[in-house]
Amino acid sequence: MTGVTAPPGPFQITVQPSGRGFMANGGEAILQAAIRQGIGLPYGCKDGACGSCKCKKLEGTVVHGAHQSKALSAEEEANGFILTCCGVPRTDVVLESRQVTDESAFPIKKMPSRVTSLEKVSHDVMIVKLQLPANDTMRYHAGQYIEFILRDGARRSYSMGNAPHNGPGVELHIRHMPGGKFTDHVFSAMKEKEILRVEGPFGSFYLREDSDKPMVLLASGTGFAPIKALIEHLQFRGSQRPATLYWGGRRPLDLYMDAWVQDRLAEMPQLKYVPVISNALPEDNWTGRTGFVHKAVMEDFPDLSGYQVYACGAPVVVDSARAEYTERCRLPAEEFFADSFTTEADKHKDPA
Repeated sequence: MTGVTAPPGPFQITVQPSGRGFMANGGEAILQAAIRQGIGLPYGCKDGACGSCKCKKLEGTVVHGAHQSKALSAEEEANGFILTCCGVPRTDVVLESRQVTDESAFPIKKMPSRVTSLEKVSHDVMIVKLQLPANDTMRYHAGQYIEFILRDGARRSYSMGNAPHNGPGVELHIRHMPGGKFTDHVFSAMKEKEILRVEGPFGSFYLREDSDKPMVLLASGTGFAPIKALIEHLQFRGSQRPATLYWGGRRPLDLYMDAWVQDRLAEMPQLKYVPVISNALPEDNWTGRTGFVHKAVMEDFPDLSGYQVYACGAPVVVDSARAEYTERCRLPAEEFFADSFTTEADKHKDPA
């Protein structure tokens, strides 16, 4: 788009089959306009890396900014698919997206937050708890995320690991990425009472409560954080929907809140738990399931046609699960809900 003058706009964006509409300013990405106006389009990373916002363009012209080919391939784009996070309208546009709701879109706020506790729960995971302003409560769905706004304007996204009723603060599960500008600070210099600026809530990952289908909850690594929030929400609501949690790590210590899950199992008879380890060492004495966590689901549920799947964690796990469950296990594509944990390095790979 560099060097090309954008039409002035604004442009009408219409979403089918709901018929809802909103306006996008000239040069404004469709998703940015939707978030600004409280329209609940599906999305994840907002950076053209995860593909969660991909939808079909029925009418109009859209120009894309930088994005990864795994999020939107040239073939998909030629067939009329777009990424709303980096798709800028040049005309009025009609889209097809089934996840457009009023109740899903809570107001997005910028606010200061204070670090209230830091707990290192494994060699590379820190649980950071934040206090938010008492007079400016942030409403959010269990499963959504917030962004830290760093001093240079850069942003880092983390899912909230607690359901809203377990507030008023939020709990974040932060994995150390050596050399990472933010996580190096978290693991070396961050102190209680430190003030950080945050914005949220973001994301379309939350429990669909209009369904009574049994659920598979799939987490890898710190992808457990939003899944934990969903479990808390299910328990709080007294839901009786059957749910099976598959949590994958390289070694047993990577399942850093295993004891918390065991406690929930004692309280929630409808919840089952399958921990899966991919790289156990002899000294781990691991006797449970091994291999790739998304494959364990396929072994246990060869037919997912009557299920919903909620998947969080590394992009390779989420992408593999989405592809294989829909192609091989008969999972309806619209029943796969995901939050792919793209790192800053992930976001800058493979610009299409």
